[in-house]
This record gives sequence, C-alpha cells and structure tokens, in this order.
Amino acid sequence: MKKGLWLLLRILSGCLLISQAWALPPLQLFVDITPPGGVLTLPPGSYAGPVVIRRPITIDGQGEATVDGEGQGTVISVLSDGVTLRNLHITGSGNSHDQVDAGLMLEAEGSLVEDNRIDDVLFGIHLRKAYNNVVRNNRISSRNEAPSLRGEGVRLWYSSENLIENNLIERVRDVVFTNASENRFIGNTIRDSRIGMELIFSPDNEIEDNILLHNTSGIVLIYSDGVKIRGNQLLNMPDATSSALAVKGSSQVVIERNEVVRCAVGLTANSPTHPENVLYLTGNRFAYNDVAMYFYGEKGGHILHGNRFTGNIVPVAVSAATSALENDWRGNHWDTYEGFDLDQDGTGDTPHNVYLYSDRLWMDRPMTRFFRGSPVLEMVDFIERLAPFSDPDLILSDPAPMMQ
Repeated sequence: MKKGLWLLLRILSGCLLISQAWALPPLQLFVDITPPGGVLTLPPGSYAGPVVIRRPITIDGQGEATVDGEGQGTVISVLSDGVTLRNLHITGSGNSHDQVDAGLMLEAEGSLVEDNRIDDVLFGIHLRKAYNNVVRNNRISSRNEAPSLRGEGVRLWYSSENLIENNLIERVRDVVFTNASENRFIGNTIRDSRIGMELIFSPDNEIEDNILLHNTSGIVLIYSDGVKIRGNQLLNMPDATSSALAVKGSSQVVIERNEVVRCAVGLTANSPTHPENVLYLTGNRFAYNDVAMYFYGEKGGHILHGNRFTGNIVPVAVSAATSALENDWRGNHWDTYEGFDLDQDGTGDTPHNVYLYSDRLWMDRPMTRFFRGSPVLEMVDFIERLAPFSDPDLILSDPAPMMQ
C-alpha cells in the first residue's frame, strides 16, 4: 500500500476514534478501500475486528499484525470467493456457542488461509458451506476453559472438497465434520483436546498422516460411509471411556497403516447391520493398549488382514462370543501366538485362536475393568486356562497368522 494512502487511512481511522483514543484502528476500514484483486499488506500493529470481507483480496499480516475481535462475534468473516489470508494473528472472538463465534468463518470457494495464528477464540476456523478451499500451516487453539466449554478447532458444516493440511490444533474441544463430504484432512496434529475428530453424516473424506495425541478420544465416525483413514498416529489416549478409533453405522470404511499406541481401547466397532457395512483394517499396528479392538453386536463381518498386535492387555474384546467370530481374520501378527513355522514360509502352521477366559468377567461386568492386569485377575485367568469350569467360547480364529 502506498505511503500516502496509508497516511490517509490513519487520519480517517483517527477521526472515527477521536472520542475513544484508546481503541484500535478498525481493520474493516482498510478492507473496504482495498480494490478487488488487491493486496492489503498490514504494517505491524493491532487492528480491531470484527471484519467482513466481501471481495476477493489478499491480506498479509507479515507475521506482525494482530486482528482482535475484542470479544464481539466472529473476528474475520469471509463471504467472497478467492480471498487469501496469511501471516495474521487472530484473537478475541465472542463467547456464543449458538452464534458459533470463531476466529475465522469461511463461507466461500477457492480461498487460501495459511500461516496464521488463531488463539483465545471460542471456535477456531468455521467452514460453512465452503468449497474447494485450502487451510494450511495454521496454529489454532481455543480458550483456557474446560474442554467441554471450548469450541471446535476446525468445524466443517455442509462443506466439501476442502484441503485441511499441516495445521497444529491444540487445546480445543473437537474437530467436527457435519454433513461434509469429500474433504482431505492431511498431516495435521491434534492434541490436548476432547475428541480429536468426529465425522457425522460425512462420507468419502480422507484422513491421512495426522498425529492425534493426549486427547480423550481419537477419530469417531458416525454414519459416515467411504471414509479412508490411513497412516495416522493415535497416541496416549488412556481415558477408560474412550477409543482411539470408533466406528458406528458406517460402511466401506478403510483403516490402514495406522499406529494406535497406549490407548484405553484401540478400535471400537459395531457389527455390520447390512452386508455392505464392512470395515477394511489392513496393516495397522495396535501396541500397548488396554484393549486393542472391541466389537459389539450379534455377529462380525469385517475384514482384518496384516495387522500387528503387540503388548496389549487384551487383543480383542467382544460384547458377545459371536461379535468377532465371523470377521475375516487372516495374516495378522499376534504376539500371543504359541505356534510354530516349521516350513519357514512366514505363516504359522496352526491357526491362532482366541478364547474367553477371565476376560468374560469385565466384559459382562464393566466395573471389574479396574482390576484388569492385577495379580488377582491374572490368577483367575490362569486357573481358568488350567482347568476351565466350562468350555471357553472361541471369539476369533486367524487361520494364517504372520510370524514376523
């Protein structure tokens, strides 16, 4: 922006604020005189929001400009296609959950939001009927409140074909997709929040190469078909009521090459209610979890090939003996496998069978879960295996367990 124009803007803003000398210059004034296609490069300093952008412009804060909503509504609202926002510090939204007060609200197409820092806001970035936008390399956090009182770090509502990548999202409530399809959520880090990601009626999304750690829960799918979950790390989620991965009423979901480590439950999934409600779990690693996988419902039907189970207290738990029995188990590596590979083809010579022994206690009586891994329950389990009072139930059989 030319020096003369900048001086004019300062004079105009000073006239507007003459009765409130302590207030910040309004960013809306600078936005309104920037022509379509223009670049507004902000000198270092703080500017007052809220601001609404209604034309395709670029705003560059150069890493030294702050836009402060001063506790009123959404700080920046983008209502035009083709807007670029970069290198801004966005802070100070309102506090209304009903109005979805956010650092940034995007109702546009083909816009770019990158390299911004968004903090002390209720919601972080709200995409509302937004299409084909890119949100990358931003750092997003909410208020210093209890997790349930914060807003979503990223919220997609009726939004499609957006790319959300390489963002750091921390100390928010959740990341939520609602009726949002065909988005790509790639390479992000979500930590110290409640639900890492929750997809509700949001089919055909891609969730790849993200890191989720120290959240209460990981990735939750509810009636969201065709989602692909690949190459993610889900770490350190020990809350007894949570799962790193939870899938309900969703079909043709692909879960592959993920690392699920030190969680209360690695995967929770219901039985398919229809033949097409199948999950494909391939090449995942479940390590040092209380329960690696928990299946509930009448019968299985999911496909589980080439997964690795290491150091879990319980590899597979079920709500009924048949919940996982009809799953297609093949080629998984089990650290509890007691067979041999005499022909050295890399596959165990006998099937790996999993039975219910003392596990039945805490599955039928969840309160006993507190004692899992204790000497008392280990003794009960040993006696059950040594001299069972009745034939134990077979809950799964892998006919070709991997040896390495």
